Amino acid sequence: MSTVNRRAAGVARVLNRAVVTPIGMGGRYRKIVGAEDNALSEVAGGRVVLITGASSGIGEATARLLARHGAVVLLVARGVEALERVRGLIEDDGGVAYAYPCDLTDYDALDAMVAKVLADHGHVDVLVNNAGHSIRRKVERSEGRFHDFERLIQLNYLSAIRLVLALLPTMRERHSGQVINISSWAVQVRPARFAGYTASKAALEAWSDSVQGEVSADGVLFTTIRMPLVRTPMIAPTKMYRRVPALSPDEAAATIGDAMVARPRRLRPVFSPLMDVADAFSSRSLDRIRNRVL
Repeated sequence: MSTVNRRAAGVARVLNRAVVTPIGMGGRYRKIVGAEDNALSEVAGGRVVLITGASSGIGEATARLLARHGAVVLLVARGVEALERVRGLIEDDGGVAYAYPCDLTDYDALDAMVAKVLADHGHVDVLVNNAGHSIRRKVERSEGRFHDFERLIQLNYLSAIRLVLALLPTMRERHSGQVINISSWAVQVRPARFAGYTASKAALEAWSDSVQGEVSADGVLFTTIRMPLVRTPMIAPTKMYRRVPALSPDEAAATIGDAMVARPRRLRPVFSPLMDVADAFSSRSLDRIRNRVL
């Protein structure tokens, strides 16, 4: 590769990374490498952090990152063996982790899991609502498949708020707590064929914003991260995503660590404001883009 081509490739990588790098809603750029190590250690050290969807992908990477910085990590997911694998990796690295296998769509099991967590640890300082499911399907092919929408709402929205409701009382009593909701760039872009997924994430955002007004005085903060594409098994079935910029799970985890340090209300991809402008200028043009590109 020539020097010119190498430089061009380097510029392209920088631009691609800038597109997907989350920034604060005020527009201040946030480094994708996350918070400085010392700052994250000060914030995470000794904190009890519950992470859903912790058996792989973003959840696993986040658990390992926070454990390295001294957090007591509570791992929640359905797969017992997968959770034990992650717990073992964390402990081998000198961290502290506990596995709590749970199907979050089983509300009785969720309630029992939270009761055990509170009995074991007394409280949760930070909840990372990361577990999620996505379905890509044209609406014309959704006839007779209403259960697909129910599944998405159940896990991405209802299970998440049930978990928050179960942990919120102790947060309010202690006048301290943070709920980090892993939302999606899809809420802003509203891509075609992802209607159910987009709606479920938008519902969680709206609910959290409403509740924030009630608990701000109690020291509880909701942080919404509209995560861009991340190279995980969830996006693998969509072939077009193989050609577009995306974060690695470690980069997504660094963003979550950064959110713990800076405690913003929102983080979003840098291209998000452009979508607002495009929608205001010509909604129909944006519809055509969604149909052909998104």
